[in-house]
Amino acid sequence: MSEKFSHMPHPWHILRPSWRNRWRGRAERWARRLQLDRWYPHTPIAAAVGFLGLFNILPAIGQLLGLSYVGSLADMSSGFVLDAFRGLPQGAAGIILLIMSLGLLFRSRFAWAIVLTIASAVLAVGIYRHPQHISALLYYNAVLVFFLWIFRGRFNHSSLATGTLFALVGAIMVIGYGVFGAYILGDGFKPHIHSLTGALYFSIVTMSTVGYGDVLPVSNEARLFVVSLIVLGITVFATSLSAIIVPAINNRLQSALQGEKRRMTLKNHYIIAGDTPLARNSYRELKSRNLPVIVIMGHQPDDSIYQADDLIIGDSSDTDILRSAGAEQALAVLALRADDSENAFVVLAVKEMEGSAKTVAAVNDSKNLGRVRRVQPDMIIAPQVLGGELLAMALNGEQLDNNAVMKMFRFSTGATPSKG
Repeated sequence: MSEKFSHMPHPWHILRPSWRNRWRGRAERWARRLQLDRWYPHTPIAAAVGFLGLFNILPAIGQLLGLSYVGSLADMSSGFVLDAFRGLPQGAAGIILLIMSLGLLFRSRFAWAIVLTIASAVLAVGIYRHPQHISALLYYNAVLVFFLWIFRGRFNHSSLATGTLFALVGAIMVIGYGVFGAYILGDGFKPHIHSLTGALYFSIVTMSTVGYGDVLPVSNEARLFVVSLIVLGITVFATSLSAIIVPAINNRLQSALQGEKRRMTLKNHYIIAGDTPLARNSYRELKSRNLPVIVIMGHQPDDSIYQADDLIIGDSSDTDILRSAGAEQALAVLALRADDSENAFVVLAVKEMEGSAKTVAAVNDSKNLGRVRRVQPDMIIAPQVLGGELLAMALNGEQLDNNAVMKMFRFSTGATPSKG
């Protein structure tokens, strides 16, 4: 050990971890081994939602299969129709939950909002109907709602194409449910509904909460159906507006108001892609040196660390977004996102534009160094790898000098830095 550390006690006596740190370290190691960030918690929650959907569909199917009827359709009694229809709201909610569970696999914010609302509504209706006899399914439903709320921050993907697909499927199902229910329960309304056109009219008016009052539910079955239709309609259409249409309009307005201006005026600046701690510190240091910086991120930041004129909301691997940030005239584009594969896509998008900007890619996992090198960025930085190596050298008493640090810091894409 060098003289620099000879007078100090053994480093492990200084850094002896507490029991909390030991357990935290073990948990982090197991998380890396199991690659939890790739599938947890969205995959188990999506599976749980899928099972909840099946558990709500099966009773409705069982109720339909348990009915027996012999005779012609013309002689079918209204009582038989009502018995067959009573399980439909629960079955419809189960089908929507089953479909939206696929969206949760992609961490869709839209699917999360739909599932949380429907699961909460099913839970509330179940407790209202049977307050003295809470079933195991309702307990399961309550636990699922709890975990959906706890992990709400993990469902933050707002893909316009995926959101539109699920919104379209949900809207078609809710409208079909409304038309079919209003037509079957036509005698429970005043005036009666005996045509598909009248059922469609009533469904749209009810789901939009317009409520002209020209058609009113008068039977208990019709009233319960209208309540379920309002809940489903508001859930699907309001969430569709907030999760799809509003972000699309905002992106269009921002591109129209700021994109052209930046393409014309920005030059010799730096572009940071991501909202990681490394990205924030890089932005802060560049701004402290009065250097022009543009930050591209996929969501509005929670705090005011960024100046409004320096921020672009969008996908940093999209060439149109990069052009709106002036990537073709930038000095460098820093891909500092949390996902190494996303950083590689940013580098590829910049190279596709064939501009003069240098590319810098951050690598958070050492096993991805070789893969990121294949996209040939001008510089690769691996702060996690660098920090681990510097800590090991310091604890081992190895001599540190500027040249060694710089060789470790700047991983050239052409060759691996030499040792020593």
